[in-house]
Amino acid sequence: MAKICFLLLCHKNPELIVEQAEMLTDSGDYVSIHFDARASLADFTTIKDALKDNNHVCFANRVKCGWGEWSLVQGTLNALRKGFETFTDATHFYMLSGDCMPIKPVTHMHQFLDDSGKDYIEHHDYFESDWIKVGLKEERLIYRHWFNERARKPVFYASVKVQKALGLQRALPEGLQIMIGSQWWCLRRSTISKLLKFIGKRPDVVRFFKTTWIPDETFFQTLVMHLIAGNEVESRTLTFLSFSDYGLPTVFYEDHLEFLLSQDFLFARKISPHAAGLKKSLSEEFLSDRPAHIGPDGRRLITYLNERGRTGHRYGERFWERGGRIGRQNSLQIVLCKKWHVGKDIADSIAKAGNIQSLGYIFDESGVNLPDLGQLEHSRIKRNRHRRAFLKLLYERLETDSLVICMDPGNLETLADFAGDRCEMRVLDVQCSFDDGYLVGHAQRIGLADSNVSPEMGGSLTTALRGNIRTDQETLHEMGLPALYTLGETADAETNGVALAYFMKISTRRAEEIAQSLSFD
Repeated sequence: MAKICFLLLCHKNPELIVEQAEMLTDSGDYVSIHFDARASLADFTTIKDALKDNNHVCFANRVKCGWGEWSLVQGTLNALRKGFETFTDATHFYMLSGDCMPIKPVTHMHQFLDDSGKDYIEHHDYFESDWIKVGLKEERLIYRHWFNERARKPVFYASVKVQKALGLQRALPEGLQIMIGSQWWCLRRSTISKLLKFIGKRPDVVRFFKTTWIPDETFFQTLVMHLIAGNEVESRTLTFLSFSDYGLPTVFYEDHLEFLLSQDFLFARKISPHAAGLKKSLSEEFLSDRPAHIGPDGRRLITYLNERGRTGHRYGERFWERGGRIGRQNSLQIVLCKKWHVGKDIADSIAKAGNIQSLGYIFDESGVNLPDLGQLEHSRIKRNRHRRAFLKLLYERLETDSLVICMDPGNLETLADFAGDRCEMRVLDVQCSFDDGYLVGHAQRIGLADSNVSPEMGGSLTTALRGNIRTDQETLHEMGLPALYTLGETADAETNGVALAYFMKISTRRAEEIAQSLSFD
């Protein structure tokens, strides 16, 4: 059976570190602690005194750690060596921080590691992948970095500039393909043994990475893939973590318990230090013998929920949007419908009856049929970012003053933006019933789920989506739109006809005829 040595890198909250170490060792596993030397000696003494009688805990030599520096790797190596030498029956070594907590029972963890027989470390080709989204890329490696970018930013970039001007590029270590990935890994004892021996034989590799920027994302990743066969390594982390577009980590609180327990990972970070109830529940789950439950992909779900907020707010106003308006002379008729095929059919019927053009879900769907707009028509992201300017351009290009478009009811930010314009806007809220099968299919269409959805995952997805639909409906009716009309699947043709008459500005008789022809399937 697997026995894990957790490498606990921490720098604050000594009482919480003690609780974490005691929880992890209650299962019979081990903990090797590196407590940042920048933190106070008093805090370190508190931890050592509290754990001095726990023979499943050891302490690594402390180094002062700085973000992006080799010191983070050195602290990890110190904890790794100490744990490797002290706990000779440890079969796996698992990187943790003080913000991590288990989200699966320890019995599940042991069985999982026994069954897999693999290392888990995220790794991508440094130069071919797009793992680095912003900032320096090849400059991290080919130039030497002696200064911390966060602490001494001017000097850091001046150093890079001087080396670039003088052509002081350096070669990569011989025989190594540089890899990059998350620093939260789990490696087998045999892999650690090979890695430590390799470091002893190749001091040139250590010298290289000592002056590499952010080496904790490249050092272990590169060496593991150099030493271990690819079919023995999974390119993933067993710790669930999520980041926003700004590079800020998602922080988990009390109400995230069920969400975290359903994730297909062993640990999660960052857990709020103030979420005492969540920590208690996760500790109980860790030591329980309950079967593990796997639900929907948390990163997709977090991204989906985040995108319902102001994801475009980080973009500054473009000059062509300053004072931009759709125009008071233009009429915009919006069909809100969660069932996109139903929304399109209803919009087409309305457009045909009014002899105007229907464009579909132009802000929600990528592959829509649009006229040539100088490549703007190909990018849904740009259409949303410059939505008023985009619509104004459409009116001009199509030489019309009336359009019918469809929108997903979750896209309320765009709807609110249009409501603040001077155009004539009318909104038709099409309320449909949804069975679980449709909601699972919708989750797959928007990228929230893969093609294979288990019954448990399907239940979690439908619960989350139904909650979002209810919230969207409440928010919509709280917006106070002056021209909001409701079309209901369960309403009769007369009631729907009245709503259509107001929405389309036609006679009730004609509107009832249209309502009778509509399908909500």
